Amino acid sequence: MKKLCIGILAFLSFSSLFAQKTEQSIVVRSSSGVEEAIDLPEGMLSETDSLYLDWISKNYINLGENCTATSANPEVSDSIYIDRLQRIPAIIEMPYNEVVRKFIDMYATRLRQKVAFMLSANNFYMPIFEEALDLYDLPLELKYLPVIESALNPMATSRQGAVGLWQFMLATGKIYGLQVTSLIDERRDPIKSTRAAARYLKDLYDIYHDWNLVLAAYNCGPGTINKAIRRAGGEKDFWKLYNYLPKETRGYVPAFIAANYIMTYYCEHNISPLEMKMPEGTDTIHVSRPLNLQQIAAVCNSNIDELRALNPEFKKDIIPGNEKPYALRLSNKMMSCFIDNEDSIYNYKPEVYQTRRSKVEVAEVKSSSKSGKAVYHRIRNGETLGGIAAKYGVSVAQLRRLNGIKGSNIRAGRSLRIR
Repeated sequence: MKKLCIGILAFLSFSSLFAQKTEQSIVVRSSSGVEEAIDLPEGMLSETDSLYLDWISKNYINLGENCTATSANPEVSDSIYIDRLQRIPAIIEMPYNEVVRKFIDMYATRLRQKVAFMLSANNFYMPIFEEALDLYDLPLELKYLPVIESALNPMATSRQGAVGLWQFMLATGKIYGLQVTSLIDERRDPIKSTRAAARYLKDLYDIYHDWNLVLAAYNCGPGTINKAIRRAGGEKDFWKLYNYLPKETRGYVPAFIAANYIMTYYCEHNISPLEMKMPEGTDTIHVSRPLNLQQIAAVCNSNIDELRALNPEFKKDIIPGNEKPYALRLSNKMMSCFIDNEDSIYNYKPEVYQTRRSKVEVAEVKSSSKSGKAVYHRIRNGETLGGIAAKYGVSVAQLRRLNGIKGSNIRAGRSLRIR
């Protein structure tokens, strides 16, 4: 599994490097001629602005030569679409209709550059997805679910707060063992989040025994699907529940079918995958002490954006290793430097990068007596206990206690103990 991490660095920017302004919905026409707007899944709309994602694109992206890449999308007949979809080796049903075609057309036209970028993940994220899906005996075509969920960007965050490749909400992520704190968000971790998503999909299938309903429930939640089933009189076919579902969910299954289609037949649409010139490889080491990624970057003269790209789960660059051991991903070059200079890295500018104090002393009121002995005040005409207490920064109750005073009457000329 360690070597599967080699590709994580290069695939964090799919939705940002070729960011395009995309409509928020598509318009489809029913057989009766009625037009309806269907909301697009957020993965098709995502745009992420990040300096380190741009750094990845400048260092590791080249145009691939697997297919002939042109800007033109050829005309495809309905019969060809139907034939191609039926030839995809899949368990999940992938029928064709006007809605599916609309989503295929969007991937093949306005989003074709994003598709070219995502295709390059086949050698990297896909093995991670396939291993988890196979482990839980799930259909391998589910590996394209993150295409519509996050555009294969582990840093993606939806308007509702879903995070990561598989777009886990906070509560659902915690149910499936993903830790989220102020410093850590394991929803961003490609391996941990994929295992969690596989378990969630398996649980949903145990409820519905229909993969299209599982996909719909993954999008809008089981409660919404159950409500739609009740409103439809117990019907459990996605296409018959269609008009009882939220607008985005109506487009979710067609978008999934379209994603499987375009990731299979991209060459037929003149889309060529981009190729990644990867670093020499990565490995992991467990960190059991507090550490900041900036410390590694400074001592090893490494690029901080590369470190963040390899370790997206650390939200603030901080690894809280004193809480529990955390896996740190490093390129082979950085790994050698880390091992050779481990003490220097941990001790690099702790006053800057390790500022969280474990113990503090409460400040005491400074005494006007240098010797630390009792302090006295000679009462003058017109002075009150309250005025004297304010002058020395003490309470009236303290003056009464130290001097055996029950009321507020004091006499000029007498000495009053302050401390």
